[in-house]
Amino acid sequence: MRKIMKKNALHSVAYGRYAIFILFLVSVMNFVDRQIMTILAQPIKADLGLSDSQLGVLTGFAFGLVYCSLGIPVARLADRTNRVWVVGASLAVWSAFTVLCGRAMSYPALVLARMGVGVGEAGCMPPGMALVTDYAEKGKRASALAFFAMGTPIGTLLGLALGGIVADIYGWRTAFLIAGLPGLLLAILVFATLRDPKGALQAKEKPAPQPRLKDVFSHLRSKRAFWLLAFAAAAKAFVAFGQQPFIAAFFLRVHGDEVAHWGQMIGLKPIGTVGLALGLLAGVFGAASNWIGGRLADRYGAQDIGFYAILPAIAALAAIPFFCIAMLVPSAVTAYLFLIPGSLLGGLWFGPVLAAVQGLSPREMRSTTTSLFLFILNMVGMGLGAVAVGCLSDIFNHGFHLGDADGLRWALVVSSLFAVSAAVLFWMAQKPLRVEVID
Repeated sequence: MRKIMKKNALHSVAYGRYAIFILFLVSVMNFVDRQIMTILAQPIKADLGLSDSQLGVLTGFAFGLVYCSLGIPVARLADRTNRVWVVGASLAVWSAFTVLCGRAMSYPALVLARMGVGVGEAGCMPPGMALVTDYAEKGKRASALAFFAMGTPIGTLLGLALGGIVADIYGWRTAFLIAGLPGLLLAILVFATLRDPKGALQAKEKPAPQPRLKDVFSHLRSKRAFWLLAFAAAAKAFVAFGQQPFIAAFFLRVHGDEVAHWGQMIGLKPIGTVGLALGLLAGVFGAASNWIGGRLADRYGAQDIGFYAILPAIAALAAIPFFCIAMLVPSAVTAYLFLIPGSLLGGLWFGPVLAAVQGLSPREMRSTTTSLFLFILNMVGMGLGAVAVGCLSDIFNHGFHLGDADGLRWALVVSSLFAVSAAVLFWMAQKPLRVEVID
C-alpha cells in the first residue's frame, strides 16, 4: 500500500482519516449521552412529578453550568498536555455519569448526575476540534470539522431513537445504562490507538512558547470576527438547545392521539415512535446539513472567506418560518414534514463557523480559543435556552391558561424568533473575518 505523507505532518493521510473517524465516534457518544435526556424528559417528568421549568434546569442549566465552567480550564490543560489523553479521560467520565443517571432515585440526585456528565463532556469538543484541525489538510478543514460535527446529528439520532425505544420497553433508567456503556469501551480505543500530532508538528516547526490564558485573551481582543461569530452561534444555540428538550414533549402533548395511532401501525409505543421520528430527522437531515455546510464552505470560502459567515446568516433566517409553521399546523405528519427543511438549514453553520474560529488563532491557542467560543455558545444556549423555554411554557400554561399542550406550543414559536439576532450577527462577521483570519 502506497504511503502518502501529509504536508506539515508526520502521519499518513490514512492514519489522519482514521483518527478523525475515531474522534467523530467520540463526538457521536458526546451527543448520545447529552441528547438522550430530551426523549426521556416526558417520562422523567411523569415519574418524578416535575414542572417544565424543572425540566429546563435538568436538561439545560444543570449540565451547562458545569460544562461551561470547566471548559476553559480543561482546554488549557489540553493545550499544555496530551490532547488525546484529555479526550479519552473525558469520554470515560461522562459515560460513567450517564450510567449513574439511570440510578438516580430523586430529582436532586438526577441533577447531580447530569452535572457529572457535564464535567466529562467539558473535555471533548475543544481538544477534539483542535486535533481534527491538525489531522486535516488545511484546504479541507471545514469539511473535516463538519464531519466531526456530524456527531451532533448522528448522536442525536441514536440518543432519540434508541433511547425512546428502550424506554418504551424497559423504562427510562435502562435507557441511560445502554447509552453510557459504549463510551467506556470507546475510551479504551482512544487511549490505545490515537496519538497527539502536536509534538511531531512542533518538532518540525520553530518552537513557540506556551501561551498564557491572558495571552489568548489579548490575541482575541482585537478579533472582532471571533466575538461576532461567538455571540451569533450563542443566539443560534439559545434557540436550538432551548427547543430540543421539548420537541418530543410537544408531539406527545399536542399530537398524542395521532402519534399513538402511527405507533400502533409500526409496533411502537408513543415515546418510541416520537424518538424514532425525531432521531431520523436529526440523523439524516441534520447530518446532511452539516456535510453540505462544510462542502459549501470549502468550495466558496476559498474564494471569499466571508462566505463562512454569510452562509450561516442566510440559513438561520430561512429556518424560522418552517419551524413556526411546524408548531402551528394541526397534523403531526405535516408538522414533521415542515421540520425537515428546518433541519437541513439548521446545521449549515457548524463547518464554516468552526473552521473560521480555528483559523483566527495559532495552533498553540486553538483548544483554549475553541473553549472560549464554546463557553459563550453554551452559557447562553445550553445554560439559558432550555430554562427560558420551560419558563415560557409554564407562563403560557398557567398565566395565560392555555394548557399544558398549547402553552408549550407557543413557547416554542416565540423562542424561534431569537434566531433573527443570530442571522444579524453572522452577517456582521463577514467583513472583519476577511482581514482577521491568520491560518
